[in-house]
Amino acid sequence: MADARVHLIDTTLRDGEQAPGVVFSRAEKLEIAAALAAAGIPELEAGTPAIDEEERADLNAIVNLGLPCRVTAWCRAAVEDLQHAGSCAVDSVHISFPVSLILFGALAKEERWLWRILPEIVERARARFRFVSVGAQDASRADAALLDRFVLAARDAGAGRVRIADTVGIWNPHRTWCCFRRLRAMAGSQLSLEFHGHNDLGMATANTVSAVEGGADAVSVTVNGLGERAGNAPLEEVVMALGHTLGRNAGLDTPHLSALCRWWPSAPAGRSTAPSRSPGPTSSATNPASTRLRFSRTPPLISRFPAKKPGELRSPLRLANTPARRACSRFWRPAALPCPHRSVRRSCRRFGGAPGRTKALSARGSWPRSREGC
Repeated sequence: MADARVHLIDTTLRDGEQAPGVVFSRAEKLEIAAALAAAGIPELEAGTPAIDEEERADLNAIVNLGLPCRVTAWCRAAVEDLQHAGSCAVDSVHISFPVSLILFGALAKEERWLWRILPEIVERARARFRFVSVGAQDASRADAALLDRFVLAARDAGAGRVRIADTVGIWNPHRTWCCFRRLRAMAGSQLSLEFHGHNDLGMATANTVSAVEGGADAVSVTVNGLGERAGNAPLEEVVMALGHTLGRNAGLDTPHLSALCRWWPSAPAGRSTAPSRSPGPTSSATNPASTRLRFSRTPPLISRFPAKKPGELRSPLRLANTPARRACSRFWRPAALPCPHRSVRRSCRRFGGAPGRTKALSARGSWPRSREGC
């Protein structure tokens, strides 16, 4: 399994829409779904049928696009939710079960309810849908023994995949790795294990990579990390991190990533949907003068992968402030290097440099300490 492709489940249309101020129209959902499928996403978690009739119509419209990917509906552990999903054209469902004492209390449920309803719900779902995924909601706050038993019970009931959800984003990479290492050893290689992480402590991407390293073969992501509270694991970061830290292939056409992350039908008020760090418009930008000069000669010096790999077409050499432009103008012109930005070209015409001193420093590959921080 170490060399197998990591299965991506993009939940932008479901969990991403839970971000404050984000409401996609049907036309926007169709456009997002088509863009994700074109990038190579194998599965879309496209909505929650139990919400209302309009949500079910949106799901049907997405399925009717005939995209080359699985379209999955998200359901609670309730017969009514399965009936709503059954009224749609989807052939795949994800069923979420609470597994922590906190959620049991909030939902007025008991542990014995879980063991009674789990096989019943999964059996009903398997009779209606081609693929059934089961989720352990709030797994990061669940008792380890209960979580182990849940995974085995889901496997024995016939679920095709089990999602382990860090619902409130409190895990760190080590705890995530330990959990999946234990679950993989216990459940065997036939059961698919998925990680679903939230970014409350800024570790969603790191936790997702650690889950895969520990034994997960599927992960949940959203474009730009869009999601409730601090968001989810960003699709673009996870894909690049898996490839460059674990050598794992997610099967995506990475040059599509940057354009996918920049494109949004609408920007919700008060909510940034700007691209995240990995393939975003500033992911390979740099500011200090000496670093920029070295980068222009040897890009791998400060960048792990070329900007064109995630589809970044703009020049990575950009200046963020006036002092940096002023400093660079003194070095670029004497060094006979092209200026990548109009503001730099204007500065080069305005400010002079000391050719002899500049060439001597550039030959050594270093600059005065006072100018390094510009």
